[in-house]
Amino acid sequence: MAIPCPNFIASEKAAMEAGLLLPSSSLSQVILTQDDLKKIAAYKAVEYVESGMVLGLGTGSTAKHAVDRIGELLRQGKLKDIVGIPTSTKTHEQALSLGIPLSDLDSHPVVDLAIDGADEVDPYLNLVKGRGGSLLREKMVEGACKKFVVIVDESKLVNYIGGSGLAMPVEVIQFCWKFTASRLQKLFEESGCVAKLRTLGEKGDEPYVTDNGNFIIDLYFKQSIGDLKAASDSILQIAGVVEHGMFIDMATTVIVAGELGLTVKDK
Repeated sequence: MAIPCPNFIASEKAAMEAGLLLPSSSLSQVILTQDDLKKIAAYKAVEYVESGMVLGLGTGSTAKHAVDRIGELLRQGKLKDIVGIPTSTKTHEQALSLGIPLSDLDSHPVVDLAIDGADEVDPYLNLVKGRGGSLLREKMVEGACKKFVVIVDESKLVNYIGGSGLAMPVEVIQFCWKFTASRLQKLFEESGCVAKLRTLGEKGDEPYVTDNGNFIIDLYFKQSIGDLKAASDSILQIAGVVEHGMFIDMATTVIVAGELGLTVKDK
């Protein structure tokens, strides 16, 4: 989808650096695709990166632009002494190809800054993440960071968690996953919850397996699940659950790309 993007100062520097805007132009003269907007938001997020930082490197189509930009700035010498901690094997491979030095939480238990996308953002900057399947590693890395910058397009904004009608993922062990799924569905039956095993393949009959060797149960809600912290505690108390995709009180800044340019929301 192509979106006319008016001239917003907050967007122009990032748009120029992303190669989507000439110095003599303004964003009001440019038609941008949804991916262009993601790229501008990602470049804006990378403005928070400083030399010497330990960085959490996110996973997904939007985060990919940020990782590409970090690699570019390292090659140009504009960033130095960066250490990246990837949140998935896919991001690990991308970062290696870009020459970004990598480590892990064992060696760097405190992360200065993490940049990642999200599947939903509520008015309080609570998130749903993990529709790409990397929620456990994302939560480990982003839970260890001093600052967590989230990049989304405006379609990800919701009135409440689960409000998009799309999946809120829960990573579970493979053993007796049907039993775990039934307990999860029953837990939120008042919210009209439906629990489904995530699958792939042409026939959709092959279970999706995470980088950690687990399955994902996707929960779909018809209504709000209420108190998110209470919901989180209830999910994690179910034996067989590894982690869920609600990122509560974790984002410190959310950068939203939309028809009116970029909006930066701070916690």
